[in-house]
Amino acid sequence: MQTVFKTSYDQDINLLTKTGEYIRVSIVILMMLAAPLFVDVYYLGELGLLLVYVIAGIGLMILTGFTGQVSFGHAAFLGIGAYSHSILMTAGLPFPVSVVLTVALTGIIGMLLGRSASKMHGFYLAVATLAFLIIIETIIGEWTDMTGGYAGYAVPELEMFGFYFAEVWHQYYLYLGFALFVIWGAANLLRSPTGRSFLAVRDSELSARSLGINVEWIKIQSFGISAAITGLAGVLLAHYLAYLSPETFGVLESLKLLLMIVVGGLGSIAGAIFGAIFVSLLPVAISILRDFLPGVVGEQAGLEPMLFGLIIVIFVIFEPEGINGRWKKLLHFFETFPYYRKSSFVRQKSYLKTERMR
Repeated sequence: MQTVFKTSYDQDINLLTKTGEYIRVSIVILMMLAAPLFVDVYYLGELGLLLVYVIAGIGLMILTGFTGQVSFGHAAFLGIGAYSHSILMTAGLPFPVSVVLTVALTGIIGMLLGRSASKMHGFYLAVATLAFLIIIETIIGEWTDMTGGYAGYAVPELEMFGFYFAEVWHQYYLYLGFALFVIWGAANLLRSPTGRSFLAVRDSELSARSLGINVEWIKIQSFGISAAITGLAGVLLAHYLAYLSPETFGVLESLKLLLMIVVGGLGSIAGAIFGAIFVSLLPVAISILRDFLPGVVGEQAGLEPMLFGLIIVIFVIFEPEGINGRWKKLLHFFETFPYYRKSSFVRQKSYLKTERMR
């Protein structure tokens, strides 16, 4: 078993704690950088979509996994980011300026939503965010002069400083750069006072208040940062799709994002990455499953959302820590073998005394 001997206070806030983590992360980054050399164009495009969902998953993870605010309408920020960026580029703004303005706009809208929802909890917060999604989807569909309505909207070509990202591998490296930046930024955010306040609010709002934390302001900040990151994912998703439609950013997309962080593992950046991988592979698994199901069942239009909901329930009951939790248990098994004990991860019901007052 590897033991970390701490020799400085900085080790408590290091991004990675063990040598093995540095090795694994370095290998993954090198493989992603080298992917265009040995991956087919189609699969390279799918890897690009995976990176977009990693960014969107981290955005939702900050709100739900780190601050404890459930959102059933996060696809609305994907739509706002995608349409705002496309409209700004059509108006002639350069790509970097359009990205900055779009991220700022979605962040402000997220803060406004957070201000309205800062007093809500649980079911009421989930319904409020779902209503927000329906409102945004309706606005996009009905505002035909600006968004093209249900007829769709063509996304301008991706061009920056006179260079056109015409090839798939061009866009892939752009997505990879944004994904690495967002992962690095989110990891550093959690080490900051703001990030630690997010965790305090998630664990116990009453305890956070007793420590002098402005819970309402923290929730507003969390909504704003989460929406801004998700808006950035919407920008990249727009160029991946090349043509936008309001139905793309509906309830099913929000359910997919929620499935991503629950299955991946709430409360961890790695969970968002694992969840994005799972969600990217799930449509392939569903298409294969349809071939083995009876025709009456396999042709049902609601099969995909039903499976999404079923998978969420299964993970909540049997593996609340998600794929990331199972991965940590596997690593612990190899680190402690042959002295591994199954009881090391027996779940126990525990709660803070302050939570009994709610």
